[in-house]
Amino acid sequence: MKVSVWDTYVKKKNGSVMHFDILVPEEVTDEKIILELGRKYLETKNEDGQHLTSKECRFCHQEVATEEMENVISENGYYIIEMEGC
Repeated sequence: MKVSVWDTYVKKKNGSVMHFDILVPEEVTDEKIILELGRKYLETKNEDGQHLTSKECRFCHQEVATEEMENVISENGYYIIEMEGC
């Protein structure tokens, strides 16, 4: 499965920055959907309500998903790679 990787930086409630990637199937291209998935992830980290727009979340590249990524995407529709501050 090919996935699109959206590079995301969000300012946390404490002022530090979260950096994570949102991975979705390559056919998901609607930025509104990507941002909504990012907001859903932020809720799981108690960072709901933080500013997330196309300025904080940008398409980066496409890659082939690992089996783990595919399984999570099949269940949730997306996969998050936590980079820093998550």
